[in-house]
Amino acid sequence: QKKRSESPCLFNTNKTEKNNLIKMLGKSAHLATILALCFIQLSQAYSATEDARIIAEYKRNLNKTGIELDHAKIARTLVHQANWAAVGTISTNSAVLGFPMVNIISVNDNDVYGHSSGSIQFLLTDLDFTGPDWQSNNKVTFLFTDEQTLHCSRKYPNSIDPMEPTCPRVIISGEVIKMDKNSPIYDSAIVSFVERHPAAKNWLKAHTFYLCELDIKNIFVLDYYGGPHTVKADDYYNVKLQ
Repeated sequence: QKKRSESPCLFNTNKTEKNNLIKMLGKSAHLATILALCFIQLSQAYSATEDARIIAEYKRNLNKTGIELDHAKIARTLVHQANWAAVGTISTNSAVLGFPMVNIISVNDNDVYGHSSGSIQFLLTDLDFTGPDWQSNNKVTFLFTDEQTLHCSRKYPNSIDPMEPTCPRVIISGEVIKMDKNSPIYDSAIVSFVERHPAAKNWLKAHTFYLCELDIKNIFVLDYYGGPHTVKADDYYNVKLQ
């Protein structure tokens, strides 16, 4: 059994020790030494080698069972199960001009039969943040997470924090395409969207909304420790969901 560290750091001491350390902090002669010891201890808490070993072991276990993390399928699943996405743009609003802006946008990837197409479609209006932003700088990013359906926090028996890599998320960047009302697929796309979002009937009547879809340029999937995985758009669209 390892002995408890003797380093005088506030992060791993009891109440009495902390009070003594706080008194010591008032003495400039001790300050640099204490901070240095704390830094050394904290820097030793994380090991990239150990992290890599754990990830490699996990992947070996997956190979033994024949199970693999299909990143493209995970991306498609997260998009299909979500009714909305957090969308990032570069703001044109004078109060935060040039800052990143985020918004909640209702989305749909269903075809007219209710099957996943992978195509991310959404209604926009120039009365909102996202509408003016994309027309000024047509670069947007959509974020989907498994926590949108509470699959992480309500996971039994152990919940997963939404920030954990094991709570899957997909980050899709691209450009907005305003769909042509004369396109042969426009009417079916509107019908499909309204079926999924009945409130959209009122939006279309009361405001100047227009249907858009995302021209995907990049897909990042984070579904386990070890950093994000890049998924090609073709691989994403080629996934067949049951």
